[in-house]
Amino acid sequence: MATTVRRAVLTLPAAPLGPENPLPALRPLDEPHTLDHRERAGLPRDMARQLGHEPLRTVLPTRILDGYGRERTPTALDTIVIENDRLRVTVLPALGGRIHSLHHKPTGRELLYRNPVLQPAAFGLSGAWFSGGIEWNIGATGHTTLACAPVHAALVPAPDGGTMVRLWEWERLRDLPFQVDLWLPDDSEFLHVGVRVRNPHEHPVPVYWWSNIAVPESEGTRVLAPADEAWHFGYERTLSRVPVPENGGIDRTYPLRSEHPADYFYEVPDGARRWIASLDEDGNGLVQTSTDLLRGRKLFLWGSGPGGRRWQNWLTEPGTGGYAEIQAGLARTQLEHVPLEPGGEFSWLESYGPLSTDAATVHGADWDRARAEAEGRLERALPRETVDAAHEAWRACADTEPGESLATGSGWGALEVLRAGYELPGTPFPDSTLGEQQQPWVELLRSGTFSEPDAATPPGPSLVSRHWRDMLETAPADPLTEYHLGVAQWHADDRAQAVRSWERGLSRAGARWPLLRCLAVAAKDSGQTARAADHYGDAFDDLARQDGDAWASARDALARETIEAQLAADRPVSARRTWSALPPALRDRGRFRLLEARIQLAEGDTAAVRALFDSGFEVADLREGAEILGELWKAVTDDPLPDGYNYRMRPEH
Repeated sequence: MATTVRRAVLTLPAAPLGPENPLPALRPLDEPHTLDHRERAGLPRDMARQLGHEPLRTVLPTRILDGYGRERTPTALDTIVIENDRLRVTVLPALGGRIHSLHHKPTGRELLYRNPVLQPAAFGLSGAWFSGGIEWNIGATGHTTLACAPVHAALVPAPDGGTMVRLWEWERLRDLPFQVDLWLPDDSEFLHVGVRVRNPHEHPVPVYWWSNIAVPESEGTRVLAPADEAWHFGYERTLSRVPVPENGGIDRTYPLRSEHPADYFYEVPDGARRWIASLDEDGNGLVQTSTDLLRGRKLFLWGSGPGGRRWQNWLTEPGTGGYAEIQAGLARTQLEHVPLEPGGEFSWLESYGPLSTDAATVHGADWDRARAEAEGRLERALPRETVDAAHEAWRACADTEPGESLATGSGWGALEVLRAGYELPGTPFPDSTLGEQQQPWVELLRSGTFSEPDAATPPGPSLVSRHWRDMLETAPADPLTEYHLGVAQWHADDRAQAVRSWERGLSRAGARWPLLRCLAVAAKDSGQTARAADHYGDAFDDLARQDGDAWASARDALARETIEAQLAADRPVSARRTWSALPPALRDRGRFRLLEARIQLAEGDTAAVRALFDSGFEVADLREGAEILGELWKAVTDDPLPDGYNYRMRPEH
């Protein structure tokens, strides 16, 4: 059977993503994969250098996605299906180009963990993320901001004369174009994935890439990689070198034998073939391998403890089976960013397919024999030289212009190409993709000014790179320009100048709340809790004068921040007043019931907090690693924390 590519529709129970949060992300989300600078002592020099290489201060210019809930309804999702007589690959172009399914037709096995629902949760750098399949993580430490965003997709001639699918987008955290080419040769049991990240700028750019593969998990699941050591990173935020497979008397290559969630970054020796496999009790499963540039390999496990189990259920449906993640990245660990020189590129080829091994050997006590069995079977199924040759063949096609369009991504790449005139063969960003969010910036580029803002909607997204900041600095200093300029200066870590820009804009602004909110964040960031509460209160009162659906997401987001600032300033009366001003339907949402519990605790009404917990609530956007529910519970009772509220991902000390 020759390889075919077709469009299809997949229907899943899904919770809608909701609107973007219109408040600029001036403060970073709490990303748990960070390391205290004191922990870097004693690490290998290249690792220590890359650990400290240009970490993100914020996720600007992207916006936060936190408007989703927990109510799922059957939803039709556009897919791209790539198929031969061995594999069927299902891709979700509107959700980061994620591979949802990798189905092995001869055995009828699903090689990936295929999530039966689409449930957003607060695991992504910009908020919403969902589990399952293979995701392409580019940008910075954490799950990509593109996890729930559309990417461009089109047909491209494959190296073997067939057809492959190209996915591409403009990654906005680092301002980099990238492409992912999905090539399934006729009669092949392996999907080849050619990846290219380019730096079109005149300065070095830090690059982060991890291909994240969700695999089914059971008591008999074992993950194998060519390593005798690994870097263990837990939610205690410490990095330590540990032996593989056994550590602390437990074989950690079996994900369910660990209690707490953790990362294991395998120390693959130089010169060794890069691969990782997840195999079931019968020795069957998925293997991923690549050319050598993609050096890192990782196992993430949820563990068997109540916190990890709770998160698993949170991301899918109870009774549907758990999953672990095997991953492949540019660096040893996900805490690192690798410099890419001006005009340079990184390219590599990955291959995904089934692996069948002798179960007794791969599950035996002899680790050397177990991994040799897996690697030997891989070599017979897909020799290392074949992968290298496929990479060279694919590279010859990487610049080929796409043909028939299958999906359209954002217009941000087109805006950057319009601004700088970049030549990017193979990944076109045409003017036709420019949309409503890009139009004010097109006007700034062409005329040097913003048009009068639409008073019926909140300000649009800010751009923060040096080029746009320079243009904002020379544009007429109206309130909207000062607002966007301050955001760009804040991103550049020129905090004092950002405050001055916002204060200048405030003196002449009609709608004052966007600038007041920015000043509130600045005050909070500098430890001025009372001033922050004042600014937030004024911003909320100003926004409350607006009415209509266009303002709902701004009101919801600003209310949350305002209440938190008022509680931080020890002003429970003000926090109660803000909370009471919200519509009853909004107050009933889980995130606001959590705020109500915090207000009740500040008021000294512990009985009310306990009653609220007993009545039951869910916080849809509870952040990965958050322990606020356990902390609140402990403040009002010595009873054990109910499992439904236990999201703890680290041991209690």
